[in-house]
Amino acid sequence: MSKPARSPETASQDTVLLRDDKDGIATLTLNRPAARNALSEELMDTLIAALQTIGGDRSVRAVIIAANGPVFCAGHDLKEMTAHRNDPDRGRAYFKALFEKCAGMMQAIVHLPQPVIASVQGVATAAGCQLVASCDLVVASENASFATPGVQIGLFCSSPMVALSRKVASNHAFEMLSTGELVPAQRAYEMGLVNRVCSVGEQHHAALELAQKITSKSAYVLKIGKEAYYRQLDMNLADAYKYGAGVMAENMMARDAEEGIGAFIEKREPKWEDR
Repeated sequence: MSKPARSPETASQDTVLLRDDKDGIATLTLNRPAARNALSEELMDTLIAALQTIGGDRSVRAVIIAANGPVFCAGHDLKEMTAHRNDPDRGRAYFKALFEKCAGMMQAIVHLPQPVIASVQGVATAAGCQLVASCDLVVASENASFATPGVQIGLFCSSPMVALSRKVASNHAFEMLSTGELVPAQRAYEMGLVNRVCSVGEQHHAALELAQKITSKSAYVLKIGKEAYYRQLDMNLADAYKYGAGVMAENMMARDAEEGIGAFIEKREPKWEDR
């Protein structure tokens, strides 16, 4: 059974994920700094449970995923994985279940009604880079860097490839996947992986500023928009336009669309009701 994420006030050092809520923003902090915030089974289970809870919480309007320590996330816990080499099937069933769980976690971020912002203070590699690429928006410190280095240890980052190839251009993604080299924050920004690069230590403040811009909008409308954005990505142009037009027509029937348009015409601030 997975542990619930705890707030910083009630957390102990063995709490793998911290949660802090303020002004409609839930900050989830990876808290395995001694293990480079590697995605152990416990951490993945806890993060999945936290996302499930947040998805149904109307008081949460945006989510930030951050990390304690100098490393954002080093990917899967290789020591935990290697221990299963002694299984009768040399770990085949375990590895399959583990990677499927990880894929489910990444999809939970994409399908979450609220926008999710990664606040990256350091290195994000392999599944850690996948975690960043799965978030809707990314704010990174100048010290941050990104890599899919599996090829260097004989394990092509095929799962991180899915998120990365949907975030950056194909040639950039394949270069990262085939060389395993670290990409500094500024280069990641130029490639489209990162939205904003900020001074060292300022990444969380910058992520909060971005989250606050989001929380000032209708949560209902953002939910509609986020779902539509990801659904249309895999459609051809004609189908995407047909789908998008249908979504906009339905969106126009929302109370907040009527209020927002009325407020614009009347030159006043809208009053959202998230419906």
